[in-house]
Amino acid sequence: MSAAREEVLRRVREAKPASAAAIVHAYRRHGTLDEEQCVALFCERVGEYRADVRRCTEEDLAGIVASVGAERDARRLVAPDGVPRSWRSPALDLVADDGLSASELDQMDGALTGCTVAIAETGTIVLTASPSEGRRAVTLVPDLHVCVVRETQIVQLLPEALARIEGEGLQDRPITFVSGPSATSDIELNRVEGVHGPRDLVVLVVKES
Repeated sequence: MSAAREEVLRRVREAKPASAAAIVHAYRRHGTLDEEQCVALFCERVGEYRADVRRCTEEDLAGIVASVGAERDARRLVAPDGVPRSWRSPALDLVADDGLSASELDQMDGALTGCTVAIAETGTIVLTASPSEGRRAVTLVPDLHVCVVRETQIVQLLPEALARIEGEGLQDRPITFVSGPSATSDIELNRVEGVHGPRDLVVLVVKES
């Protein structure tokens, strides 16, 4: 080892760590909008991403899901086991995900799931592979994703969403953030949809009775 290198290493070993200034987290942690304002902002932002956003009640939900399928000629939807009975319509063939392969998922007309939390400011849906959401492939492979978001699941800010995820003990689960249909741009900045996930996102915002 050269004398110069030894000298550098000696100085590193003997150096005292500099005192670091405390990091100030000055970003907003809590929103100021009320529930209705949060819901309205979420619907607006999701719509800006070219998603189909519809508000409905719990009683109308199964019928709305069926009409979405009819409009898109999508009858076979994969649905995780945790999807409630009240979301299911006899007009659709809802297929359980019992470990369907990517090829089998690709043959489905779409997927029906819930979500964990939604962020109004960014129009983002957060999935954590809960029983009503299923594994990540369920919402990435089929070309249509019908996602049910309850109004009570909508928060204004990202820190609020992360706090809710941590509060429910879900921070160690696979987390997916969905902001509109899958989209990217080629080298000429032409928008291309459906490359990394579903090209068609339908968000049903449910007011619970």
